[in-house]
Amino acid sequence: MISVLILTLNEDSNLPSCLGSVSWCDDIVVLDSFSTDRTPSVAQEFGARVIQRKFDNWASHQNWAMANIRFKHKWVFYLDADERMTEDLRQEICAIAADQNEDRVAFYCGRKNYFMGKWIAHCYPPGFIMRFFKPSRIRFERLVNPTPIVDGKYGYLEKMFIHFNFSKGLSEWFDKHNKYSLLEAMEGMKLKNDCHFSLSALLSGDAAIRRKALKNLSFKMPLRSLLKFCYLYFLRLGFLDGHPGFIYCTLQSLYEYMIVLKMYEMERNEKNLPI
Repeated sequence: MISVLILTLNEDSNLPSCLGSVSWCDDIVVLDSFSTDRTPSVAQEFGARVIQRKFDNWASHQNWAMANIRFKHKWVFYLDADERMTEDLRQEICAIAADQNEDRVAFYCGRKNYFMGKWIAHCYPPGFIMRFFKPSRIRFERLVNPTPIVDGKYGYLEKMFIHFNFSKGLSEWFDKHNKYSLLEAMEGMKLKNDCHFSLSALLSGDAAIRRKALKNLSFKMPLRSLLKFCYLYFLRLGFLDGHPGFIYCTLQSLYEYMIVLKMYEMERNEKNLPI
């Protein structure tokens, strides 16, 4: 009834629990970026199909999957290896897939993010992301944190999956976000001279449209890293998440500052100035 797509690169430590959470699925596809650990063999041990492709960027990688993988079912749920399906979410998506009158072709889904053994419910908000869809009706844009372009109606799931973003430790998080910040800076440079700003999008009743508008606006704002910390810690009530919440807000502000610095470097390079 539902196929599951998992993208991997050296995820043999995370993959068993992820695959275990979707053991009910009869069509699990692991799109692996030529891992050098046991990721492919672990996937095969759990009965998953393994397809390998060299990773280039997030949108291109996901679009290739949509266009080239022959899924057994018309509905696909996408998970990362550090994420876990829940039973209530499984029931919700299976009910949608079984509904012959369902006219929506894609669904955003929230996630429960865990850090230091605790669900970070405030400053690490669920944040709806596109995860359940018909592959033929969707494509993605942006080099990192891709945004979906849906051909048809879409909706929002009530249940959430679980996310262990720090499962490999803080060092891995810094390595990963060093790469992400470069890609975000490249996206920011595309927008820096764009004077268009849509207040209607920022005030939209659609959470996905609001999120995209807010992200685009953030590239034009000064003191971005400080604003990010204040937004998460005070406005999003991150202080209620205790010490893990404070650390997470600090990490996010550092990530934002990395993006700012890399955009600054790119601007100086455009003017042939030293860095």
